Amino acid sequence: MFLGKKKDSFVTDEMLVKYYELNKQKKEIELELNELKDRFHYYFNQLIGPNDKGEITLNGYKLQRQVRKTEKYNEEQTVKKLEELKMSDLIQVVKKPDDAKIKAALSLGLIKEEQLEGCIVTTYSPAISVKSLTPR
Repeated sequence: MFLGKKKDSFVTDEMLVKYYELNKQKKEIELELNELKDRFHYYFNQLIGPNDKGEITLNGYKLQRQVRKTEKYNEEQTVKKLEELKMSDLIQVVKKPDDAKIKAALSLGLIKEEQLEGCIVTTYSPAISVKSLTPR
């Protein structure tokens, strides 16, 4: 294998077949793992409840369930309550461009693309896909 090292830029049919088969196995394994996780969660839910951590040991293996608790403020209710309490300093005002309105303004001719030059950020995310063209 050539992990992290630059090699000749060639692709063989064996590489494509191997990638395709491994990716298929990965999906099957992920499905199986998710089914097992669901069973483990069901077990702990029945044994100790849905929001509690737990662990069991069987034949030298330890199964643990951790439960993360996250709390955040309900935006609408909290803003309303803070305004009632005259605590506006605790409310963020976030300014950000409205993509839909900008596109509409561009199509209506209210602004020109040149006027927004340097404002557009373009990102690229390469993805690999190998599909079998013959039924397997």
